[in-house]
Amino acid sequence: MYKTLYTVLVSFLTISVATGLTAAEYKGPNLSGQTVSIAGPWLTGDEENFDKVNAYFEKATGAKVDYAGSDSFEQQIVIDIKAGSPPNLAAFPQPGLAANMAAIGGLVPLGNDMENWVKNNYAAGPSWVDLGTYPDKNGNDQFYGFFYNVNVKSLVWYVPENFEAGGYEIPKTMEELIALSDQIVKDGGTPWCIGLGSGDATGWPATDWVEDIMLRTQTPDVYDGWVANTVKFNDPRVVNAIETFGKFAKNNDYVEGGSRAVGATDFRDSPKGMFTVPPKCYMHRQASFIPAFFPKGVEVGTDANFFYFPAGSWGRHVDGDYQRQSCDP
Repeated sequence: MYKTLYTVLVSFLTISVATGLTAAEYKGPNLSGQTVSIAGPWLTGDEENFDKVNAYFEKATGAKVDYAGSDSFEQQIVIDIKAGSPPNLAAFPQPGLAANMAAIGGLVPLGNDMENWVKNNYAAGPSWVDLGTYPDKNGNDQFYGFFYNVNVKSLVWYVPENFEAGGYEIPKTMEELIALSDQIVKDGGTPWCIGLGSGDATGWPATDWVEDIMLRTQTPDVYDGWVANTVKFNDPRVVNAIETFGKFAKNNDYVEGGSRAVGATDFRDSPKGMFTVPPKCYMHRQASFIPAFFPKGVEVGTDANFFYFPAGSWGRHVDGDYQRQSCDP
């Protein structure tokens, strides 16, 4: 029954997001009395959105979803798996961490049926399957997870009204972005809101900045080598990307509250300065999930918008949080 429960939930989450399936259209088994535990990093606005999807599942099947969100997910899931007490499903923000858990036998494959469903129903399905496929503890490739919630990164958020009032144009190159930042300072404003706070996971927004800069200053093979740890963090090319981020984050004139506020400000609170009158900051580099933490009533496309973090020679990237079956007790 537990195997059926997890398979149904995984299928329901995938299909409901992809096709708009409603509880009334569900034709699967009655799972009344069953409970599925899920762990993940989603809190506040993200958790509220996830709870809405789970509510459909509960209404359709009769099962109960027990979701536990935490800023310490990355540390806690490793502890739980190694202790033999993981949740039934886990939402891993990092494919690398999921791969590490698969390598120690901490995850249960989703199976060929789910793999084929993703291949046939996701755009570029085989690519998504590849991203969710890792060697198991015996070194055999297995399909462990699908991408349920995918966020586009490389976005810079701003308030159009503030840009219009300042006479600012959307920058199309890194040079123009730096020139815009300098102009905002010259006009008496603060160009950037940056917050790295995230509980035990504090610092991850900085890695996103560095990833963006690496993708714009290095070739794809160098970036892939960095991911695989064949290009080390003390490599001059990586150091350059880190120092380039520092030119933004460590510049007291560039950041709301000065550079000391960067590490102390929670990432969920950091964009709020764009919406004050007068604005405390003008730009915020963050992924497509961040509107969940904008002040209530802010309408994306009207009250807030985004432009692409100016590129070098190498293109865009996306990041995803995705459901993975972690055990079958």
